[in-house]
Amino acid sequence: MRLPGTLPRLFGSLLLVAAAGIAGIGAGAAPADLTPTVPPLGQVVPAPASVQAGGAPYTLTPSTRIRVDGHSPEARRIGTYLAGLLRPSTGYALPVTDDHLPGGIQLRLRPSEQGLGDEGYRLQSSRGSVTLTARRPAGLFRAVQTLRQLLPASVEKDTRQKGPWKIAGGTITDTPRYGYRGAMLDVSRHFFTVGQVKRYIDQLALYKINKLHLHLSDDQGWRIAIDSLPRLATYGGSTQVGGGPGGYYTKKDYKEILGYAASRYLEVVPEIDMPGHTNAALASYAELNCSGIAPPLYTGTDVGFSSLCVPKAVTYDFVDDVVRELAALTPGRYLHIGGDEAHSTSHADYVAFMDKAQAAVGKYGKTVVGWHQLTGASPVAGAVAQYWGLDDTSDAEKAQVAKAAQNGTKLILSPADRVYLDMKYTKDTPLGLDWAGLVEVDRSYDWDPGAYLPGVPASVVAGVEAPLWSETISTSDHIEFMAFPRVLGVAELGWSPASTHDWEQYRVRLAAQGPRMAALGIDYYRSPKVPWPTG
Repeated sequence: MRLPGTLPRLFGSLLLVAAAGIAGIGAGAAPADLTPTVPPLGQVVPAPASVQAGGAPYTLTPSTRIRVDGHSPEARRIGTYLAGLLRPSTGYALPVTDDHLPGGIQLRLRPSEQGLGDEGYRLQSSRGSVTLTARRPAGLFRAVQTLRQLLPASVEKDTRQKGPWKIAGGTITDTPRYGYRGAMLDVSRHFFTVGQVKRYIDQLALYKINKLHLHLSDDQGWRIAIDSLPRLATYGGSTQVGGGPGGYYTKKDYKEILGYAASRYLEVVPEIDMPGHTNAALASYAELNCSGIAPPLYTGTDVGFSSLCVPKAVTYDFVDDVVRELAALTPGRYLHIGGDEAHSTSHADYVAFMDKAQAAVGKYGKTVVGWHQLTGASPVAGAVAQYWGLDDTSDAEKAQVAKAAQNGTKLILSPADRVYLDMKYTKDTPLGLDWAGLVEVDRSYDWDPGAYLPGVPASVVAGVEAPLWSETISTSDHIEFMAFPRVLGVAELGWSPASTHDWEQYRVRLAAQGPRMAALGIDYYRSPKVPWPTG
């Protein structure tokens, strides 16, 4: 399906040329030599807003320097990050300097460039230099991700590779469509270490994802230390789906994740799911149960059977303690309170609970995020609802969400039958679930967030997010196989102008990412719908 508008004529022609080349390789044609090809300007994911190709390419050489604004420590840090990416494969020294001489790779912060916003950038490539310009450091970091993709895929390898290292000539000017472009990792059903989360952060950053939503609690495990309620982590975090050892993040661990995410310009959105999905908490503290009796720890995958005891005052002491400590740890603006599948909570109790939980979030200076069932209660001013319904979700439920949106509640779109990364690609996919249907790569891409929900003003769509639930996911290889390449499509829906959204052109650019993902060691799904290079 072609969404309204088309790519600029030059960009489209470049993609068609690339498609012909990829198809030729797939048909068995052998390349003339092993010299890396120069990716066409604009053949990146997400698609840039504006591409003006032309002029001689820039070539990295042993004498190339990375020149940054001397007055900006963040520009220097981004330059150092870029040098660290490029040195292993090129073998070049790539010193980071602030000498302001011409040539090399120039990183420039220009606060006067109002049109670039907080994350936009301009990349200008010519024979003499490549210049990255942004208004804010986040934009400079996003520009670096584009620069990476304009170099041959082998630049991502951690051993020295054969050049030349060329960047096509021309200018890219780029700003995001949405300010919220997220990915969620469920660390509750299966626990993932700090190192595993960092690896996922690096992979997401390449495609300009800017939010990492961590699902920190559920029936199967509590994953964040709370000093005032230590058994939540030490006991509630002691298992996982299938009965494994589980685990949890100390506050030091959590701060390490936050710091690493911030260095990649991702904001962490922590989630404590309430009042349902709380068996790990109920098992840890008997007084949170209406009966006063703690249930056993749970290692299955059923949902909807647990609930905090809404009438008890101690429940809100618990909520206050958890929100207070988590808010104090988290510099980002959002705190997610879940609210989905509270089947064991009456509607009246649900509304009463969500009123108090939202008040606690506001008390500690954070913005409420909840799953879209929050719209069935009373969303506070400024609250954000995360929609995870399906194409065939009832009209009444969609109307409830639309009414809240019309009253000012912002929406994050995560339709399960489009962007839930734990859904199987096909019936034969060895991992994942299929309750929301089968979600191939084209289905995860081929929809428009701005026009997805009837009655929802486009202006209230904050962005998109791709959740990865972990009932069947327990290793980094599992994460990568289920997330890649679908998360690239979600990243593009969040970043690129609606006019660039076209499956036939996207699949060509996606195919070109195959060698890059392989060079990064990402175990991605080779969808038959994408013309991956085979040479």
